Amino acid sequence: MDLKEKLVSSFMVFEDNVDVHSPVHDIRTEAIKNFEAQGFPTKKQEAWKYTSLNSILKHDYSVFPKNENALEFKDIKKYFIHDIDAYKIVFIDGKYSSYLSQTTHEGIDVCLMSSALSKPKYRPIIENYFNKIAPKDGLSSLNTAFSAEGAYIHIPKNKLVDKPIQIIHFSTGNEAALMLQPRNLVVVDENSHVQIIERHQSLTDNPVLTNSVTEIFADRRAIVDYYKIQNDRQTASLIDNTFVNQKDESIAKVHTFSFGGKLTRNNLNFYQNGERIDSTMKGITIIGDKQHVDHNTLVHHIEPNCESHQDYKGIFNDNSTGVFNGKVVVEKEAQKTNAFQANNNILINDKATINTKPQLEIFADDVKCSHGCTIGQLDESAMFYLRSRGIPEKEARALLMFAFSNNVLDSVTIPEIKQRITKIIANKLGVKIGFEL
Repeated sequence: MDLKEKLVSSFMVFEDNVDVHSPVHDIRTEAIKNFEAQGFPTKKQEAWKYTSLNSILKHDYSVFPKNENALEFKDIKKYFIHDIDAYKIVFIDGKYSSYLSQTTHEGIDVCLMSSALSKPKYRPIIENYFNKIAPKDGLSSLNTAFSAEGAYIHIPKNKLVDKPIQIIHFSTGNEAALMLQPRNLVVVDENSHVQIIERHQSLTDNPVLTNSVTEIFADRRAIVDYYKIQNDRQTASLIDNTFVNQKDESIAKVHTFSFGGKLTRNNLNFYQNGERIDSTMKGITIIGDKQHVDHNTLVHHIEPNCESHQDYKGIFNDNSTGVFNGKVVVEKEAQKTNAFQANNNILINDKATINTKPQLEIFADDVKCSHGCTIGQLDESAMFYLRSRGIPEKEARALLMFAFSNNVLDSVTIPEIKQRITKIIANKLGVKIGFEL
């Protein structure tokens, strides 16, 4: 039995353990039919042309973990941004850990998807927002079919959330191989502001495949500041599907930092449903060995007077592979659009590979849109300049790479995240730094 057949047959077991009267019961049933019809994506599909899932689908994944494993905070503290006060939603092998979490219902809801799906008081939000922007493709449908747990965040209007929210998923290695399918829903009402940090972390070398879906809704003048830190073990793979729906004058920013994992695919789609909207998508990728990171982005400009900014930097070493497939669509009605897209990459050696495909589809005639990509090596004249000032070669390379990625870090608004990412970059480059970016 291959993984697709196992998942379809497991759905009946899943249905026996969830509330069939749930407001999403029919949505789940339709989703498993979609997945059964479409299956996993293949390289025959244009959007997956450079990324094959074959190597990660061959494992016999456990769909439902059999045992629970408790963790001590001292053993996993390093994976949190622990030097800031934050709300925390922590999952261990897909199950909520109340011991490690700090949720709240005081003026805002920072809690669990399972609660939102089962309690009547959350039903209006679920009916209005759940599965409304996630597409009906195979992977998103698979997650929808098994949606039971994840983060549920609702920020009512005129709220400035007093501290960031951290969402962390740990896998402990209790199973020989484990598949996780977290589902997150973030609804930020009018004039509200929230900062969210998300991380997936395996604690052993047992294979883990995470197929995550996050739906984010930013109402009028809302601000959403979202950070994804991807620095997992090289036996863990992540397919991250994030969809953002914005209303008038809202600001949504997603920063993605990809350093670890065997295969990482980031599907990030923004839909601008209003005027004077600002969307930002930025990322830094630094990988080596045989790692594979694929960024697939979309910004859909539907109405006039909006902006979008995409800036992705990649540094690739050894036999690693990077993919960037970024699309900007500007509808005929979306006049006065300002859209910027850039993908810049450095290949450390001739074994690394980058496939980049920036795309613009413009149907309006009064717009400012630009896109571009670069693939190259470190500037030898800059290297010579630094070496002539007495800086060793390794440190000189690191300085140039830090400078290369600095404009992405400049837009990070949480200083502790900026410091953490700086340290991770230094570790990836194998140097110690005595400065901050």
